[in-house]
Amino acid sequence: MMSDSPQTLDAITLSIMARALAGIAEEMGAVLIRGAYSSNIKERRDCSAALTDAAGRMICQAEHIPVHLGAMQDSVAAVIERGPVPGDVFMLNDPFAGGNHLPDITLVSPITLADDDAHDKEIVAYAVTRAHHSDIGGMRPGSMPADSREIYQEGLVIPPVRLVAAGRDNDEILSILLANVRTPDVRRGDLRAQLAANRRASLRLAELAEQRGRDTLLAAFTGVLTYTERWTRRVIADLPDGVYRAESEIEGDGVTTDDIPISVAVTVDGDQLHVDFTGTADAVAGNVNCPLTVTRAACYFALRTLLPADVPGNAGAYAPISLHARQGSFVNAQRPSAVVAGNVETSQRLTDTVLLALGQATEVVAGGQGTMNNLIIGGADWSYYETLGGGQGASRVGPGTSGRHVGMTNTLNTPIEAFELEYPMRVVRYELAYETGGDGQHRGGDGFYRDIEVLAPATLSLISDRRRHGPRGRNGGDDGTPGENRLNDEILPAKASRELEPGDIVSVRTPGGGGWGRRET
Repeated sequence: MMSDSPQTLDAITLSIMARALAGIAEEMGAVLIRGAYSSNIKERRDCSAALTDAAGRMICQAEHIPVHLGAMQDSVAAVIERGPVPGDVFMLNDPFAGGNHLPDITLVSPITLADDDAHDKEIVAYAVTRAHHSDIGGMRPGSMPADSREIYQEGLVIPPVRLVAAGRDNDEILSILLANVRTPDVRRGDLRAQLAANRRASLRLAELAEQRGRDTLLAAFTGVLTYTERWTRRVIADLPDGVYRAESEIEGDGVTTDDIPISVAVTVDGDQLHVDFTGTADAVAGNVNCPLTVTRAACYFALRTLLPADVPGNAGAYAPISLHARQGSFVNAQRPSAVVAGNVETSQRLTDTVLLALGQATEVVAGGQGTMNNLIIGGADWSYYETLGGGQGASRVGPGTSGRHVGMTNTLNTPIEAFELEYPMRVVRYELAYETGGDGQHRGGDGFYRDIEVLAPATLSLISDRRRHGPRGRNGGDDGTPGENRLNDEILPAKASRELEPGDIVSVRTPGGGGWGRRET
């Protein structure tokens, strides 16, 4: 383990090092995206990259997926427990051992700096990449079944295992994974892209240590964490002390369509924040349950939105936050609960609910679409996965933007050209759903329509929310319009699985964002 360096950096050097470290994470992400095989990564950028220090504290991240980034530390902690050595690359996706949900595969690589004989075997950092693989086995193509009841139906569970052991590829582990997925060549390609990204991090960190010195590099690790923690505590301290409460819901779990209550109490005490989910429902039969790591990531992101944009994103922002989520509740689910939708839908709603509470202490934007609109269609040897953008909430400074990903997702919509080239399907409608954003002094952003005609037999899994309750407006602004799912002429519930025939049309209208302020008459 690395101890904190006694060296203290001046402000200019620290700023330079912080940007250099962030640049390494961004380059990792670029290598992963450019090297990936699947459209979900190379087109939609459903992946994340980060560096941690030797203790597993995140020191820098690329501006990728909030729900990935907030949970990465737990993955590194799970790897550290396995006693990594130089040359290892660990692979995992287990949501109860640092993962998000099974399609998100994480690779963790120890990094050493061979600058002299005394240190050439010391792990100083970890490179971490997490990518959504559009099939990891399970009961339905795409590994996101809307009707799963336990995690084993959602795909292959991978505890932290060595994909590379002391520099040697572990082909037996890889063969087990590839034997359990519907698209093994694509999975192999995406994993290679992740490996390349981790290797790039090791190379660039070694170059930075050579340019600036090992002690300066290690001091920068501590310095960026301290700087972000200091800023985070300052922002919290500026909030009025008190307990702020909010409630919300998830619209069914895939077993029933009954609302599942979420209750949160956010306590501001000086420069510390405590988030308490007492009163939230027990774990449910369906798959909207959250492992604790995802719940924690949602709380981190909600606080992160209050920080200035130029404050580096790292574990320093996590230090002032404590969390209570009762074990066995659906925000701290235990094995073998199904959790595939908890990562995508419940995480969105938890963020919204925490922000709703914080909105009593400070100004926050109106509610965004509050769902990822997960659309999964696949056959025996192909799998399409996409999350769809919608309306962003308006704010005091202006209207919300339309047709974009908001909240815990930060991906892109798949271009039609790439979509139709890769899958036996056709996009027949793709346009904004005008006036679905909530009215107000500033209007919420609009959702959009995505209509897809299936050209081959396939299976549909649709995991969404905000189909009954629109995103909330603020300061007198109207709520956004809820979304809608259809299969031909049938209105589908928020969570649904169906068998599809050629000619079937799946239509999704995504929600609009909430409006801000009363419209002047």
